Amino acid sequence: MRKIDLIIFKNIKTNSEGIKKIIAFPICMGIFWVIFSCHSEPQNKVRENFDISLLTESSELQLSGQYEAFVRLNKEYLRKAAKMRYTGGKGLCYLNMAGVNVSAGNYEKARYFFNKAEKGLFNSENTYHKAVFYDDYSLYYSHLKLNDRAIECNNKAFYYLKQAKKTKLTQKLLPRLYVNKGIYYAWKGWFGTSLKCFRKANMLENSAYTNCMVAQYYLFTHKPDSAGIYIARADEKMISQKTTDVESLWVYYTMGYYYNEIDNSEQAEKALKKALEINIKTRRTYSSHIKEVYKALAELYKKKNDGGKAYFYLKKYMEEEGRFDAERFVVMNKATEDFISEMKQESDWHKNDLPLFIALSITVLTVSGVYVRKIINRLQKKKNTLKEQTNTLKNHVQTKQRQEVIELAKRNDSSFLLKFKEFYPEFIKSLLEINPDLENSELAFCAMLKLRFSSKEIADYTFVQHKSVQQKKYRIRKRLNIPGETDIYDFFENLAE
Repeated sequence: MRKIDLIIFKNIKTNSEGIKKIIAFPICMGIFWVIFSCHSEPQNKVRENFDISLLTESSELQLSGQYEAFVRLNKEYLRKAAKMRYTGGKGLCYLNMAGVNVSAGNYEKARYFFNKAEKGLFNSENTYHKAVFYDDYSLYYSHLKLNDRAIECNNKAFYYLKQAKKTKLTQKLLPRLYVNKGIYYAWKGWFGTSLKCFRKANMLENSAYTNCMVAQYYLFTHKPDSAGIYIARADEKMISQKTTDVESLWVYYTMGYYYNEIDNSEQAEKALKKALEINIKTRRTYSSHIKEVYKALAELYKKKNDGGKAYFYLKKYMEEEGRFDAERFVVMNKATEDFISEMKQESDWHKNDLPLFIALSITVLTVSGVYVRKIINRLQKKKNTLKEQTNTLKNHVQTKQRQEVIELAKRNDSSFLLKFKEFYPEFIKSLLEINPDLENSELAFCAMLKLRFSSKEIADYTFVQHKSVQQKKYRIRKRLNIPGETDIYDFFENLAE
């Protein structure tokens, strides 16, 4: 019996120790989980605060045009992220630099920072990081006028944002994704979808900017009455919400666009000039906006029949557009070179694939060549159209200025010679090179001959006899050594041409 009792006791003891081990294991795991959770929770909170602080401060500096402060801030946060071993934070700093370069039209630099940002953000477990990356990347493609790629990136941004935890940052990003989608679809000509996106964004944010985007849609589709409703709301929001400089610029531009459409030139000019004033502060971070303001001013002054100003602003618009086109070509060529370079590396790994590499290289060069040629043709067509408009305006300006000079001569106005010098600076210079001793009265007489006034007209306008005019012509011939067989009008017509 004792032996049996001993066996039973040993079994009980063994079972007891097993039960203790079974109980002890989950307790240890629970303690470990609590310790780990307590450690990871503060870390996640610190990183979330890092993101909010970095993105909020960067946005404020960029929107106010403070480029140097913007760069300093992101350098500072880059060092912080490195100390924290926070690769996602480093990625956001690079992404901020990419974004500001896109807005400023420095597409090659933007591409460099996008590549740096991608390495940090794609290893991040935070899906918000991926959403904001694709949002900025979509804007980059939009600036390059690659709208299909922009829409593709925008869709990816929506996909990752849906998976992200709801925070202040995600709530702020969502309406902007809808705005950008609306812009891309508008450029594609999908106006119904575009309007839905703008309205959704405005419902979520209801800011001066989102109201402006709805207004712009209606202006773009020639519905100024509907646009006016949202213009008024944008104006009210701009005052009540104290919008940033860049958003204010956009509001004033939209207002100018609207007033020009309804033929209120005074208000249009006032709003567009206000946009130009703001641009002085923001041109280093958002220079891509100003070309649209120049274009709107050119259209405004063309309507007002002020050819001089219309020509000036159209020229400014063309200069800005030309600068952006040059940047686009640099980026497209670089992208093609990078692709071929990557293919070359692949061929170095697989020497036997050399024929395939050559074939693919030829294909890439052909396709990219056709694509670039297509874009060149489109831009050339646009450039030719703008050139025609510029020449038309230039001719209009010259005709108007010439007419003003003629009217001053007819009135025998004392400012006639001064205005004539402005219009024909080389003509007066050439006369003085022939004879530096010519007096102003003689220069004015030569100017009237340049304008092809007859002797009778000159006599009538200057209140002298016809005979006196003939005598003056004779003296001018001698003073300028004009041969007797040369027609005096032809001489002045060909001078300084």
